[in-house]
Amino acid sequence: MDAMLAGKTIFISGGSRGIGLAIAMRAARDGANVAIAAKTAEPHPSLPGTIYAAARQIEEVGGHALPLVCDIREEEQVEAAVAATVARFGGIDICLNNASAINLKTIEETEAKRYDLMQTINARGTFLTIKHCIPHLKRGTNPHILTLSPPLDLDPRWLGAHAPYTLSKYGMSLLTLGAAAELREAGVAANGLWPRSVIATAAVQNLLGGDEVMAKSRTPEILSDAAYAIFSQPSRECTGNLFIDDEVLATLADPPVTDLGRYHASGEGGGELLPDFFVDPGPLGQG
Repeated sequence: MDAMLAGKTIFISGGSRGIGLAIAMRAARDGANVAIAAKTAEPHPSLPGTIYAAARQIEEVGGHALPLVCDIREEEQVEAAVAATVARFGGIDICLNNASAINLKTIEETEAKRYDLMQTINARGTFLTIKHCIPHLKRGTNPHILTLSPPLDLDPRWLGAHAPYTLSKYGMSLLTLGAAAELREAGVAANGLWPRSVIATAAVQNLLGGDEVMAKSRTPEILSDAAYAIFSQPSRECTGNLFIDDEVLATLADPPVTDLGRYHASGEGGGELLPDFFVDPGPLGQG
């Protein structure tokens, strides 16, 4: 198969670890240029990875990396990071909105500062990143915006349990659908991508359930393979979708992937899985 992303430039918010890094590594194996715009310049006490460590990993597998210290809540920093990416690589072909904050509390329980953090990182950060990438995406090759955000489901279980978080993630999805409509004539695709199952990341390990939940999760590679399949689609034809990872692999990947056992975090090729937020478990089952 051709290296679809060879020479393409990807701007990633977040990306020093977890899902963002997995997507970056998948693109890097094609020889892509990857700009990692994230805050983690120094090791975190409980979360592994920095932008510099991620850059080394990207280059080790054949990519070209540009680590950028950037807080996406600050417009000047986003603007500067985008400008640095263009100066280094000559443009931007893919904008990946990966950075996100989570706090699973009700309205009554959520402190105002936590509410503000989620809205400014998730919704506002996505807005700023898309906004400043748009002029360059319009000149890009098969340009794509991809946001790690869920399908829009107004089921009370997602609203009652953690409305502030839900609002911030649905804000990311709405901005992505808005970008798809706004940029359709310019040929810039905009889609969302979300996992059907919980994904085994450091955040899940430390914040959402530890080893027990990790053992019932899939690896970030299911999302990196799904993202790659989306990036491989013609941007004028594949836009305005809020995708689920397993559906992407079954319908857009070449060849299609329906046996998902390879992505089970337990490494055993199967077993019980936990559904992620905002989705019907559907065919989750085993593996």
